[in-house]
Amino acid sequence: MKLDVNVLRYLSKDDFRVLTAVEMGMRNHEIVPCELIDRIARLKHGGTYKVLKNLLKHKLVHHDSSKYDGFRLTYLGYDFLAIKTLVNRGIFNGVGRQIGVGKESDIFEVVKEDGTVLAMKLHRLGRVSFRAVKSKRDYLRHRSSYNWLYLSRLAALKEFAFMKALEEHGFPVPQAVDCNRHCVIMSLVPGYPLVQVRELQNPDVVFETIIAAVIRFAEHGLIHCDFNEFNIMIDDDEKVTIIDFPQMVSVSHPNAQMYFDRDVECIYKFFAKRYNMSFEENENDSDGLEVEIDEVGWPQFSEINKNSGFLDKELAASGFTRKDQDELEKLIEGELEKQSDSDDEGTADEEDEEDINNTNVKQLESLDLSKEDVNHQAGDDKHDDNHQVGDEHDPEEEEEEESEDDPELEKSLSKQRRKAIQAAHRGKRNFASRNTYKDKGGKSSQNSKVHKQLSGW
Repeated sequence: MKLDVNVLRYLSKDDFRVLTAVEMGMRNHEIVPCELIDRIARLKHGGTYKVLKNLLKHKLVHHDSSKYDGFRLTYLGYDFLAIKTLVNRGIFNGVGRQIGVGKESDIFEVVKEDGTVLAMKLHRLGRVSFRAVKSKRDYLRHRSSYNWLYLSRLAALKEFAFMKALEEHGFPVPQAVDCNRHCVIMSLVPGYPLVQVRELQNPDVVFETIIAAVIRFAEHGLIHCDFNEFNIMIDDDEKVTIIDFPQMVSVSHPNAQMYFDRDVECIYKFFAKRYNMSFEENENDSDGLEVEIDEVGWPQFSEINKNSGFLDKELAASGFTRKDQDELEKLIEGELEKQSDSDDEGTADEEDEEDINNTNVKQLESLDLSKEDVNHQAGDDKHDDNHQVGDEHDPEEEEEEESEDDPELEKSLSKQRRKAIQAAHRGKRNFASRNTYKDKGGKSSQNSKVHKQLSGW
């Protein structure tokens, strides 16, 4: 969609108020109902529907009545909201020509009040040329549902953060000025994309500068992931500037080595094809390019010292988040403490285990002895019965004699008696349900009476 900023002259405060209301409603709705827009906008004298009709005329909103009557914000309306906010901040005063078109962004020139020219990048995710955002970018993270406008906003915020941090660490990147919604304002790079440059005075120097930048990114914990001739700017003095950062990942990403090798391979192949640079001694076939590159010193990801900086931690790059780092440190500290505690308190634990084992053995021995005593006494009783058939013995007297002889047996018998008494008392409990009290003279009460008669009450 073409950006025509002349429409901004004819938009009033009510128009922007209704546009903002539609944007707020899209947080929870794909299509915002008209009643909700009216409630959020709260225009003094009404007229929300009239304003929506004007916005629809300029294609700032889209009307959809398939399920219910509602509107959604278009990229042009989102552009106007971002531009209006940046103009109110005093970042720039005018929008110029379009200087670049990508698969996920458009770039325009903007002018400040003092005449300084800046670059404005508008992220436009969701184009037909690039819709595999969920599989190729990690903007969504754990979210399942998404909106293209919201994804564009996340991409802009991520690029602005990377650009600001890289600039502070001295990398050859544009100067980040400001960011709002899906719009990023940066300094204009005086030069051309490397893909448009046919000849170089010192291609070897430019090649070494670019490869050094890739290695330095990795040393600071980041990988560009789209490092090619389209994202490298070069001026008349052959000064290199790197652009496009929303897809950067951490060196701890599971596919970090693959991304690093791919970036390096793109640069090697481009310089070999465009500027006829030979990275091999024998140019017999095209398949030998990769082998000869390895022989002359292709940068190896495993050999790079990645301790120069930790920008991936500071910026929470993909593959390395602050939350994961904190959890990892806690786990490491916990394991170290457990190891130290186990070394210091190992003897105490062994002593406790020995005491427990000794007590268990004593308990088992006492149980065995009690059983032997009972069996022995039972055998003596049988022996006495066989030899003294004519004598009459009361069972109570025998129990008293046995209890006098063995105090442990007396304790076990008393416990058995208590258990038998408790079991007898439990059987006499009334288990009537609480519904019998509620139903007076009904079926439940009759059933309860029959139950009592059957149970012997």
